[in-house]
Amino acid sequence: MRLLHNVVRVSALAVCMATAFSAAHAAAPAANTVKAPQKAQKQHKRYTIEQFMATTSVSGASFSRDEKQVLFSSNASGIFNAYVLPVGGGTPRALTNSTTDSTYAVGFFYNDDRILFTRDQGGNEQNHLFVRELDGSERDLTPGAKLKAGFAGWQPDGNAFYVVTNERDPKYFDLYKYDAKTYARSMVYQNETGQTVSAISRDGRWLALGKPNTTADSDIYLYSVETREIKHISPHQGTASYSAQDFDPDSKRLLFTTNDGGEFTRVRAYDLATGAVTDVEKADWDILGTGYSRNGRHRISYVNEDGSIRLRVLDAAGDKPVALPKTSGGEIRGAVFSPSASLMAFYVNGDRSPNDLYVHDFRTKKTTQLTRSLSPEIDPNDLVEAEVVRFKSFDGMVIPSIFYKPKGASNLNKVPAVVYVHGGPGGQTMRGYSAQIQYLVNHGYAVLGINNRGSSGYGKTFFTADDRKHGMEPLWDCVEAKTWLASLGWVDPERIGIMGGSYGGYMTLAAMAFRPEAFKVGIDIFGVSNWIRTLESIPPYWEAQRKALYDEIGDPVKDKEFLTATSPLFHAANIRKPLMVIQGANDPRVIKPESDEIVEAVRKNKVEVEYVVFPDEGHGFSKKKNQAVASAKIREFLDKHLKQ
Repeated sequence: MRLLHNVVRVSALAVCMATAFSAAHAAAPAANTVKAPQKAQKQHKRYTIEQFMATTSVSGASFSRDEKQVLFSSNASGIFNAYVLPVGGGTPRALTNSTTDSTYAVGFFYNDDRILFTRDQGGNEQNHLFVRELDGSERDLTPGAKLKAGFAGWQPDGNAFYVVTNERDPKYFDLYKYDAKTYARSMVYQNETGQTVSAISRDGRWLALGKPNTTADSDIYLYSVETREIKHISPHQGTASYSAQDFDPDSKRLLFTTNDGGEFTRVRAYDLATGAVTDVEKADWDILGTGYSRNGRHRISYVNEDGSIRLRVLDAAGDKPVALPKTSGGEIRGAVFSPSASLMAFYVNGDRSPNDLYVHDFRTKKTTQLTRSLSPEIDPNDLVEAEVVRFKSFDGMVIPSIFYKPKGASNLNKVPAVVYVHGGPGGQTMRGYSAQIQYLVNHGYAVLGINNRGSSGYGKTFFTADDRKHGMEPLWDCVEAKTWLASLGWVDPERIGIMGGSYGGYMTLAAMAFRPEAFKVGIDIFGVSNWIRTLESIPPYWEAQRKALYDEIGDPVKDKEFLTATSPLFHAANIRKPLMVIQGANDPRVIKPESDEIVEAVRKNKVEVEYVVFPDEGHGFSKKKNQAVASAKIREFLDKHLKQ
C-alpha cells in the first residue's frame, strides 16, 4: 500500500505507459569510430514503433458456465475491451466495443452468459460496474456521478454477487449484495472507519476487513454480518503487515499473509471458531497472495522470487502440489480454474514475450495456446533476456535491479543507458515483458530497472528503508546506479539518463533538481513535483490510507518545511539539463498542475523542456494511439540528447 501505485502492500511493475517508443534512426557514427562494432550492432533487426504497437495486450480470464469459452480483456482494437475465445482456440470475438473509455472484463455470470465489466471515463479512475445482457445491451449497475465502484465477489451458487462503492461517503467503500437476476441490492456492510473489505466467506456470514496503520504495518478485523460485531484478529508488536486473502471453502478458516516475526510474508490461517492461528505456507521470498478455486478443490499461491513470479497450485485437501503444464518462454501467471476444475486458464509472460493466454485440460493433459500477442513482424530473438543484478550503494546497502544489455554493446561500441525508476513508492521492477524497455534496448540503450531502497519484494527492512527519506537515500541509490553502469566499460558514462512514471517521475525530477550533475537528461511521466499539494489533493477514497501516507512521506501541515525541502518544484532553479514531462489531463493521483508548474519553472531557467499532455488519459496511458505518440516523442528526445 503505497501512494502512487495501487494501495496494496505488494505492487507489480511500475506503471508508466503500456508499450513502446518511436523508431527514429540513430545518429551516424563519428568519422573516427571503428567500423567493426557498428557492423556487430546491426546483426539484429531493429523494429519501428508501428511494429511494436502491433503487439496486443491481454489480461484476465473467466470461464463460461458450459466451460466452452474464456472471457478476457484485450486492446486489439486500440483500446481495451472484453473478448471471448473458444477454449479449443479460434478467433477472438468482441463483446464490448468502446472507442473512448477502456473496458475491462470482470467475469461471466455463473448461471448464464451475461458478463460483468468495468470502465471509467478517460482515465479518471471513477470506475463503474456494468453488466452486458444476453442481447448485447449494457447496463450501469452503479450509476451516479463522482463515485467509484468495484466487483467484490460471487455468492457460491451464483444467485448474487458483491459490489463495493463509495457513493454514500466519498471517503469510504460500503459493501452491497446484488441479486443476479433483478439487480436489486442490499447493504451488507456500512464502512464508517476506513476498514476495507478484503474477503467474504462463502456462507456470507463473515467479512475480513483490512486497516492500514502505516505503509508497512496493517491489521485484519473479522466482521460478523449477523451480529455486526468487529473483532481485531491481528494484534502484534512492532511493524508487521497483515493482509486477509481468502476464506476456506467451508467458511471455517481465514487465510492471510503476514511478515510478523520475519522479513517476508507467509500464509497463515485463523480458525473462526477457536481463534487459533496456524502456519499454512511459506517461502524464502514474499508470498504475494493465495486463494481457492471456485469449487474449492485447489489453492493457488504466487511467490515473488527475486523479481520473478512463481505460481504454486495445491490440492486444497492436503496442500499437495499439483503438476502444472510445461511451458516455454516465460512464467505462468494469472491462473483461473473452470467451474468443474477440469480446465485451467493461465498466462505465460517472459522477458521477450508478452502475456499469452492458454488453457490446460487436466483430463487430457492437453495445453492449448489461445493468443499470440507479440507482433508477428517481431522476431523474439532480436529482443533480449533480462538479468538480475546487484550493486552496493553509497552506504553499502545492496540494491537489486533488472538489467537489459543491448545486442552489439562492447568496450569498442559504448552505448547510452537509462536508469528506469518504478512507481510507488514501494513498487518493484520485475522480470517479464515490457515493450517500453524492449523498444529502448532494441535501439541501442542499456536499461537498468532499479529497485532502490523502499521497493517491494526484498524484505520488510528494505521496504521501510526509504520512509521519510524521499529525495535523499533512494535518490542516491539511483546516482550510484549510474556509477555502476559506468563501471561496466561498455556504457558511455557521459550518456546516461533517468526516467520513470508516477513515483519514478518524482525520482526523475528529484535527480534533476537535487543531483543536477548526475544525469544528462530526464523524462518525467506524471511524477510528483510538489509533495504538499499531492498529499492535500489525493482522492477522497484514499481516506483509509491517508495517515499511513503521511507517516511515510510527511504531513502537509506538520511537515511542511520537510516536504518543501524534498519537492523538486521549490528547487527548480537547480535544474539545468533537458527535461521531458508527460501528463494525463484526467490523472486523479498526480494532478495536472504538478506537471504544469514544474514545466513553467524549469523553462524560466532557459532549459529545454518538452511537455506532452493527453486530454483523454489519467494515471497511465491505456490507448494505443496515445502510447504511440508518447513513445515516439520519448525516443526522439532520448536520441537527441544521448545519441547526438
